[in-house]
Amino acid sequence: MADFPVLWSFRRCPYAMRARLAIQSSGIQVELREILLRDKPEQFLDTSPSATVPALALPDRVLDESLDIMVWALKQNDPRGLLDMPAAGWKLIQENDGPFKAALDHTKYAVRYPDLDPRAERARAAAYLTALDTRIAEDGWIFGRRPTLADYAILPFARQFANTDRCWFDVQPWAALRDWLDRFIQGPEFSGIMAKHAPWAQGNAPVWFGTRHVEEP
Repeated sequence: MADFPVLWSFRRCPYAMRARLAIQSSGIQVELREILLRDKPEQFLDTSPSATVPALALPDRVLDESLDIMVWALKQNDPRGLLDMPAAGWKLIQENDGPFKAALDHTKYAVRYPDLDPRAERARAAAYLTALDTRIAEDGWIFGRRPTLADYAILPFARQFANTDRCWFDVQPWAALRDWLDRFIQGPEFSGIMAKHAPWAQGNAPVWFGTRHVEEP
């Protein structure tokens, strides 16, 4: 059997979701190893320098950042042209991973940040989403009529924010953003990355993710 990359993942983590989205789009096959964040196996801790998911173990190195995994996978094969994205996309991803994610965490886990005003933090996150809504309203995706890396890098975090208070989210003036998010949640890309798997354990049969695994003769 050929050596395949090993992707350590946690199903509900938005960083792991976007890594799986890119790998799925690329058609590359990996061995998927689902873990429990409260019970991380030693093999995972030996692999991931940061002890966080996702982590992709390649024959010559480990990719320990979700965006690096996305770019690596799509540089191998990018049939949908997700990397064909304006330079502004990288800035949007940077804002998502920085100020927006911080405001999301301060909103979702407000009890952990007693010195912060959760309403002000939600307003900070909302300002980012309002700008996204304006972009998406033009043609249905962030940069036109098809998804790019920016859409797949940001969508899991928009979903996480929406789920913190869906009733509040649904009455915001973000019709285009909600449609974009709902199309993603109801579409095959999302269902394809969200299958449930038992936590990895030494000796279990491999779980393959991506293109169908074929035994070598």
